[in-house]
Amino acid sequence: MDVRHGFAVALLVCGMAALLLSALALLALPTPYARLHALSPAASLGVPLICLALALDAGPGRAALKLLFIGALTAVSGPVVTIVIGRTMAREGEQPGGDAPGEPPA
Repeated sequence: MDVRHGFAVALLVCGMAALLLSALALLALPTPYARLHALSPAASLGVPLICLALALDAGPGRAALKLLFIGALTAVSGPVVTIVIGRTMAREGEQPGGDAPGEPPA
């Protein structure tokens, strides 16, 4: 195991930890707006770290460039999708507490 492979494994473990924590936060957080916050680390940190780890392990070449492009695209598009979902929820009348409009809070 060389240094590059060891660094790739460390990045892979960090990316998987970010994805796992985001998944656990999705289960634990009670409201839809809070769940949106749980998606941000997965899209902006977890997936790009995994793509970077795979690119390091693949070595120089076309496969590494594809993986880096996928990681960068995910890092940029994840927050944009989160903003669009939040705005759509606000437009549809979703309350920040998760209650439907006009209903008393639970």
